[in-house]
Amino acid sequence: MIANGNQVSVEYTLTLDNGTVVTSNVGGPPFVYTHGGEQIPAALERQLEGLRVDDSREITLSPEEAYGQVNPAEFRSVDIQSVPEAARRSGTLVEVAEPGSSTRIARVHEVSADHIVLDFNHKLAGERLTFRVRILGIEASAESTQLP
Repeated sequence: MIANGNQVSVEYTLTLDNGTVVTSNVGGPPFVYTHGGEQIPAALERQLEGLRVDDSREITLSPEEAYGQVNPAEFRSVDIQSVPEAARRSGTLVEVAEPGSSTRIARVHEVSADHIVLDFNHKLAGERLTFRVRILGIEASAESTQLP
């Protein structure tokens, strides 16, 4: 059974409400994550808890349970000269330097003559998501197999 600390291998298809397939690994390598490791949305982890190998489930998450609503504060206007010319198209992903030498990915939202609006929201923010998952494998963590 899936529990915190397990390495879980899944086959999945992720779709939007309108039926658009966002991503799928059906027919390809499994997606492997550590349960409880905050690698997938917490609401999805809760729905997978307790499943066994070969179990399948369809799980729908509201925007709040998935990647949140679109946050207007995550849009920033920058001088057009600060964005490489090749990236000055709506939808283009750009890497932006943040204070402290970290970087974030933003999506070009709007381009005008002198500025560009960057969107730092997750690309699936505001979307209701449906995951169709099948559990392919569960490996217990080393911690759970150690004797006290």
